[in-house]
Amino acid sequence: MWSSPEYSRYVCLTAHYVDDDWKLQKKTLNFLTLDSSHTEDMLSEVIIKCLLDWDIDYKLFAMTFDDCSTNDDIVPRIKDRISENRPRLSNGQLLDVHSAAHILNSIAQDAIEALHVVIQKIRGSFRYVKSSQPILVKFNEIAQQHGIKNHKSLVLDCPIRWNSTYMMLETAVEYRNVFHHLPDLDSDHALSDEEWERASSITGYLKLLVEIINVFSGNKCPTANIYFPEIFHVHIQLIEWCKSTDDFLCSLATKMKAKFDKYWSKCSLALAVAAILDPRFKMKLVEYYYSQIYGSTSLERIKEATDGIKELFNAYSICPTLVDQDSALPGSSLPSSSNDTRDRLKGFDKFLHETSQSQSSISDLEKCLDEPVFPRNCDFSILNWWRVHTPRYPILSMMARDVLGTPLSTVAQEFVFNAGGRMLDSSRCSQTPDTQQALICARDWLRTQSDDATPLPGHYALRHYVEAN
Repeated sequence: MWSSPEYSRYVCLTAHYVDDDWKLQKKTLNFLTLDSSHTEDMLSEVIIKCLLDWDIDYKLFAMTFDDCSTNDDIVPRIKDRISENRPRLSNGQLLDVHSAAHILNSIAQDAIEALHVVIQKIRGSFRYVKSSQPILVKFNEIAQQHGIKNHKSLVLDCPIRWNSTYMMLETAVEYRNVFHHLPDLDSDHALSDEEWERASSITGYLKLLVEIINVFSGNKCPTANIYFPEIFHVHIQLIEWCKSTDDFLCSLATKMKAKFDKYWSKCSLALAVAAILDPRFKMKLVEYYYSQIYGSTSLERIKEATDGIKELFNAYSICPTLVDQDSALPGSSLPSSSNDTRDRLKGFDKFLHETSQSQSSISDLEKCLDEPVFPRNCDFSILNWWRVHTPRYPILSMMARDVLGTPLSTVAQEFVFNAGGRMLDSSRCSQTPDTQQALICARDWLRTQSDDATPLPGHYALRHYVEAN
């Protein structure tokens, strides 16, 4: 979802998928202006219409939304329509996903909001030190006396980018003793010991979130398997933060965890299945983390993840789009016992093939999970691993393409720490909706094409026009 200074609303749909060469692809499909008639009830119809226009509704595996607090009514409507053409999604378990980066951004905002008064004081302290050269010199002298050799600049934050607020807090905490001994510091800007302790704790919270979001945004091939260990680390830390003896910090952590728990309830299965399909992890990583957070009930939770991936795999095994009357899986064929067109056992032949294939496929899944995990190394490419092992696991690899291609985070790198949401600039707002969509989509398509091949003649002029506008 996008907005504009004129309070207009927009929805951007992007397709993510793993192609036949096992390359992760991303293409913008639509950028639509929502008018006053597009209420929350109508938004699902807008999305469905786009999917039908592109003729990809039957290919849909999952939908990732950017906000965990909205779309609760939208998703069921889309599920009902899509499930008609997607039998393997009849249970709908993996269709509704929410952006990992958005939930981490949201709980970071909770932390910054809780520390609002302290942050205001720190901004005032920074301004005071930078207000004159003599004060800055005195500040540096005190820092040297306290053994602070690597002087960090006192840089004020940009409030709409919360990572800059984190960096300002980190600098302030490092100079805590310097500010304490700085003469003539306005009492309105001076922090109490309790406030400094809280600032230090919340800076630690924000540091973890910044590091994890950087992992997501910095990955050039963000397949779904990378998210599980990072999100689980946040989960574990939230549990620890809730144990704080400081009522202020405990209350904040409880609020953050409640928001995280809502996200987790929607996305835990998708995260777990993606991790299980990573040959370096399989069920072992799920067992490792679940035992840490669920304790005595961990076996039940592990079984839920196991049942979930088996149920999904079974749907792929028997899906009629994979095996029909006229074709079969690679390396297999439907036997014919007679050339008689009235052969009454043709149906039995098909039944025998489907049931035998299903049994064989299930054993392949079990065999894959039972084999030793692949050694972890820096050069590992999960998509290349599945490409190589497709002949060994033909159906499981088909499922892996859908699961690993699911975007578990939807934030572009330039927006990853943006507290204000994605905003369309004023120049774009003045264009017609059709022009807006044409420019945004064409820019994305031409950029993608330039990465893959030499542009066709005439595309240079269009590229120049798109970039200029």
